[in-house]
Amino acid sequence: MTQVSPYCQSLMVAGVDDDIALQRLSTFGFSAMQGGLDNPFLAWCLTSDKPTTLKAGGPMTLSFTAHWHDELPGFYTALKPTPLNNARLIWHNTALAADLAIPETLFTPEQGAGVFGGETLLPGMQPLAQVYSGHQFGVWAGQLGDGRGILLGEQQLANGQTMDWHLKGAGLTPYSRMGDGRAVLRSTIRESLASEAMHALGIPTTRALSIVTSDTPVARETMEQGAMLIRIAQSHARFGHFEHFYYRREPEKVRQLADFVINHYWPQWKDDADKYILWFRDVVARTASLIASWQTVGFAHGVMNTDN
Repeated sequence: MTQVSPYCQSLMVAGVDDDIALQRLSTFGFSAMQGGLDNPFLAWCLTSDKPTTLKAGGPMTLSFTAHWHDELPGFYTALKPTPLNNARLIWHNTALAADLAIPETLFTPEQGAGVFGGETLLPGMQPLAQVYSGHQFGVWAGQLGDGRGILLGEQQLANGQTMDWHLKGAGLTPYSRMGDGRAVLRSTIRESLASEAMHALGIPTTRALSIVTSDTPVARETMEQGAMLIRIAQSHARFGHFEHFYYRREPEKVRQLADFVINHYWPQWKDDADKYILWFRDVVARTASLIASWQTVGFAHGVMNTDN
């Protein structure tokens, strides 16, 4: 049996053996050849315990702020997640949790289902669903928004950064349209694996922190298990946020959003007379670099719409 490193075992639902782990990786094109390895991620995964690069900056008390909620009224609807039936935490990203200095006590069976299933809000969280618009497959789709996701809050790290906790599969929101507001176990596992693969390859990505499953049935092509995933990212500001207010002819809100993003994520330019030009150039360069990085490993996004 091939031995998977402890880091990569953290990608898997607790209790699966190495062969199943490799089988799951193979669904993304990560496969082992007889006598060698044909994929750089799998080679890294089988041999490395490389730590993640994101560090919280040392021990700290877990605390949250709500910049989006407090500074951008009119850009969201405040609401709480809708819990799943008999929710239970089945996996968490131990490496990411350690980097974010999240206490292990939160991941116990007693605590985990409530915290990571959206039923228990931690101090400082102000849950909300964001509104945005977008182009989908080259066609203007109008208003979209978080149809099944809720931004729980922004974790304050000891190094001064904040990281969003975004709960996917959190239930119906005002932006759900014809959807049911839910995610399923199959897709949450896939997102967790794919995002950790991108991270392991050194490609900027969101990260999955946890998966909660349940007894809630969700109708897709077949009936599936309802699940929730907490996604970690420095920001959930999207191109579609800017499009939403641009096409509504509200330029003051476009400027307000640009100022918010620059102040929080490009503070070195917040007082520069050319801050919008500098920021826009950097966004273009970062986006081009990201997509080029995908191409170098043969990754196709598949849903590269401005709301995503």
